[in-house]
Amino acid sequence: MPRIFTLDEANALLPRLREIMTELQEKKPAFDRLQAEMAKSAAGNGHLQSPKVQEKRRRAESLAKRLEELVAELRRMGCELKGLGLIDFPAEREGRSIYLCWRLGEETIGHWHEQDTGFGGRQAL
Repeated sequence: MPRIFTLDEANALLPRLREIMTELQEKKPAFDRLQAEMAKSAAGNGHLQSPKVQEKRRRAESLAKRLEELVAELRRMGCELKGLGLIDFPAEREGRSIYLCWRLGEETIGHWHEQDTGFGGRQAL
């Protein structure tokens, strides 16, 4: 059963969430670039054992491991990653299950949405 957050409990996690989300936003594009470069190398000349490609592979594996660690930490906290910079917290409002919704850059959690509407259904608290 998922953790159910109060607004105060969710807001208390924001300092660490800011760190995690900032790191995710830094590392994910770097990982994607390395993946694209390795795919291009494989499609181009096929020198997958070259030292340069091997170094890219090691860096990509290291980045992938760190990204997995960050996402696992989010899961352990009980919140849900909905996109780079977007987090939902399972909560209750007026007796029904909802999500408290926070986006990196927002000072506090000020929005919520129904579980079936997503970000487009965000409403002010």
